[in-house]
Amino acid sequence: METHGIILVAGLSSRMGEFKPLLKLNGKTMIENSVDSMLHAGVNEVIIVLGYRGEEVEVLLRNKYDNSQLVFTHNLKYSETDMLVSAKIGITALNTCDAFYLLPGDMPAIDIKTFLDVKEAMLKSNAMVVFPTIDGHRQHPPLISYKCINYILQFENEGGLREVWKHFENQIETVSVDDYGCTIDADTKADYDKMVNYMKGKSNY
Repeated sequence: METHGIILVAGLSSRMGEFKPLLKLNGKTMIENSVDSMLHAGVNEVIIVLGYRGEEVEVLLRNKYDNSQLVFTHNLKYSETDMLVSAKIGITALNTCDAFYLLPGDMPAIDIKTFLDVKEAMLKSNAMVVFPTIDGHRQHPPLISYKCINYILQFENEGGLREVWKHFENQIETVSVDDYGCTIDADTKADYDKMVNYMKGKSNY
């Protein structure tokens, strides 16, 4: 199974008060941690959906990575659109693959094993979407079959991605994981401090 990844980093970081993608975490930036987790999980190509201060993020990543593994695209209306719009922009930039992970840019602490467990569950079940779960609650990142893309791109109703998943409800599989990184994002300074403490105990990718 060939997997690609989409990381959404178009937001304003307004609740944090600082620009989240470039905050330091375990010796590198938050966005580098997110990219590394995907690449080390065997993702062939990572789409980075940029917006606010996107040029800074793009310059950083182009200097750090093999550019054949990264694709950069931009949500020019980042200040007035939601995650679904950024997801659609990322999907439009996808090259053909079997499935793709979708990850918010402020969730850089996902274990590589979580990516692999979700992939294995899709291989076994042939589901359209697979979510990792903790205590029965769906977490990021979902792995989404390439077969879903037409429906997602054409979806125009209210409710964002939560409504999109309802369409596939009978074709969604879940896999229980033991990964605290699935439960923490960096919405606020307190969240970021929590993440910094958690990542201290994890080795660099």
